[in-house]
Amino acid sequence: MKKLVMLILSLAFIFPAFSQKVRLVEGSVAPLKGQTAIAVEFTYDNLKIGMRGKETEAEYIADRKQKMNEKEAGKGDKWAVAWVADRKDRFEPQFRELCSKHAEMTTAGSNPTYTMIFKTTQTEPGFNVGITRMPAFINGEALIVETANKDKVVARITVERSPGRDAWGFDFDTGTRLQEAYAKAGKEIAQFIVKQNKK
Repeated sequence: MKKLVMLILSLAFIFPAFSQKVRLVEGSVAPLKGQTAIAVEFTYDNLKIGMRGKETEAEYIADRKQKMNEKEAGKGDKWAVAWVADRKDRFEPQFRELCSKHAEMTTAGSNPTYTMIFKTTQTEPGFNVGITRMPAFINGEALIVETANKDKVVARITVERSPGRDAWGFDFDTGTRLQEAYAKAGKEIAQFIVKQNKK
């Protein structure tokens, strides 16, 4: 029992609480002031996986799928399908919902003047094995562009370490953890835009 307590305490130091940061690194969000709608798109190009972001997504999927299939035939294949499907089914809807709510702009309007392109640059899937856990997180950037000319970047906002975890500790599924990370990112970006436009 004493060894178990020491293990948990040591992991608490190894995996400290994440501090999310949202920054405007280019342009201005002023053009969004007064807008009632914004389109939202997503991209996962050149996505890196892991705490330090050294593994490519293809490498991560291949390795995890193989290990899971070795334990139970077909389990890794199902996981690999869910890894991609969760984007459209879980992550993106959560991002849109929280972004729309806190920015007070619908993400379902037709022909909005501006589009937000959210690019996930890094994903840490995290883990939860009952006695200990590490929250998931995502890093990304939101490009605000003109819908009619997407080469015209109005603003670039970065998000660092948007945390993904279930408050009750029932986030044993990777998708559940990451879903929360996208919800948090959508909320924080929206609140950042509103705050900037109140200055």
